[in-house]
Amino acid sequence: MTEWNQTDIHTMKFILFNFSGFQDQPSCITLTTILCVGYAVILLENFSFILVLLSDRRLHSPMYMLICNLAILDILIPTVNIPKMMHGLTSHDNMVTFGFCIVQLWFYTLFGTTEMYLLALMAYDRYQAICKPLHYPSVMTNKFVLKLCLLCWMPGICINGIHVYFILNTKYCEKNKVQSYYCNYSAIMSLSCSAVLADMISSVVIIIILSTTLTCIFSSYVKIIMIINTVSFESRQKALSTCASHLSVFSFSLLVSLFVAMSYRLPGFSDDARMISAVAESISVPIANPIIYCIRTKEIREGLLKFLKKYKIIAAEF
Repeated sequence: MTEWNQTDIHTMKFILFNFSGFQDQPSCITLTTILCVGYAVILLENFSFILVLLSDRRLHSPMYMLICNLAILDILIPTVNIPKMMHGLTSHDNMVTFGFCIVQLWFYTLFGTTEMYLLALMAYDRYQAICKPLHYPSVMTNKFVLKLCLLCWMPGICINGIHVYFILNTKYCEKNKVQSYYCNYSAIMSLSCSAVLADMISSVVIIIILSTTLTCIFSSYVKIIMIINTVSFESRQKALSTCASHLSVFSFSLLVSLFVAMSYRLPGFSDDARMISAVAESISVPIANPIIYCIRTKEIREGLLKFLKKYKIIAAEF
């Protein structure tokens, strides 16, 4: 195949895969409505969740600071791709510029990687609170946790630097259809004529991210289990209740991600089915996270009721 030179790359446009089997008007309207409602619910839930956490002084502690950061990421991640997807469905314009692709890839990778490290940090916070309760107030201060939250953004920035370098310095063949509903690194690099080294480095980076975050999460909970097995039943129940929300959020995110990953490897799944499962992941997780924390955390439930009563959304005697 003929290769495009570097000048051509910066002026080229990509065509995003956008549900090829659902291009008739009724299907487009249905999918757009689902996306619109899902995105509106994400914004409403997570913005309300953040306001509750910020308005209640009792929730101004390290654990809730981490939860607030998670809610912010749950807003940012779907914002990167859902509005563009809705535009493509309504206008049937799936063409994007090279620059737009780079920007979308940058932010999606940054937010997704940051969320992974934030979940690992939340597990470490629970480890400190349960295994070292006497040292917890002096170690996990709000200032220190804020620094750790900022540190969670660094791996995503470094990874993006590597990705953008390879994208800008790879020869591309004369094809521009991205087999994804948004611009991601793997989909863009699949358009290159030869990117063996880039693929190898990308795989190593992904393994490093998964191994470091999963190791931190699992090792924290192994140590927590070892500690709570030595205490009374009441203390064990109390310790487990403080971990239940994070474990539920992490487990749900992991299971949904595994299902989407398996859909790309199991026979019988159409491209549209794989895309729908991937879109469902980007919508379901940000919707589920605030609900899980509200159900599993008494302080957040009380803060939510206080917030609703304060602004007379519900009756004061409720």
